[in-house]
Amino acid sequence: MYAIENLLFHRFKILFLLTLSMTLSIVLLMMRIKLNQSFYLLFLVWNLFLALIPFAITTYLASIDRLHKVGFFLSFSLWLLFLPNAPYIVTDLLHLMNSQSHVWLDVLVIMSFAFNGLILYFLSLSDMEKLLKAHLSPKFMVPIMIFIFGLSAFGIYLGRFFRYNSWELINNPVPLFQDIFRIIFSPNIEAWFFTLSFGSFLAISYWMLKAFSNGNLNMDEL
Repeated sequence: MYAIENLLFHRFKILFLLTLSMTLSIVLLMMRIKLNQSFYLLFLVWNLFLALIPFAITTYLASIDRLHKVGFFLSFSLWLLFLPNAPYIVTDLLHLMNSQSHVWLDVLVIMSFAFNGLILYFLSLSDMEKLLKAHLSPKFMVPIMIFIFGLSAFGIYLGRFFRYNSWELINNPVPLFQDIFRIIFSPNIEAWFFTLSFGSFLAISYWMLKAFSNGNLNMDEL
């Protein structure tokens, strides 16, 4: 308990700013609901909650002084399962095609939620990278990070276009793996192009933020 309290104390500023940003997103959504008399984009709140899960996992792991390797890698697997939910919100921009009035507000609402999703993704990934360095040789870090970016993008593709959720790996794995094998072994240019392009976007964005952080800023103190 002390470790968690100590971590929260040292990360108070970033947690406060995250709370402020997510509150703004919800307020904008409420304005949109009021103006349009429609609950259409209310699903963004659920998507943001899912985006919080990987961040909560790494925040908890970072609060533990000593974690057994087996426990860590089980936690890593669970984290990896939920990680695509954070940047997934970016693809909710597709819902702008259904906007009929106050389009500018719809853009602002979705962009606000997507921004929070990306921030949660990058913060969680930064925490996990530090945790992995404590358990693995540095020479494995770049391949693992590239794997994480690719898997995140592929997970987003499965969620957006096949409508799979993270927990379906456990309660409905057969059709999920059937579709995965079909994508891998059958020509599916869209799936591979989406995975490559979105994975590249995530990787470049993350490493750019790290470069800025190493130059002038500390991501833990933002």
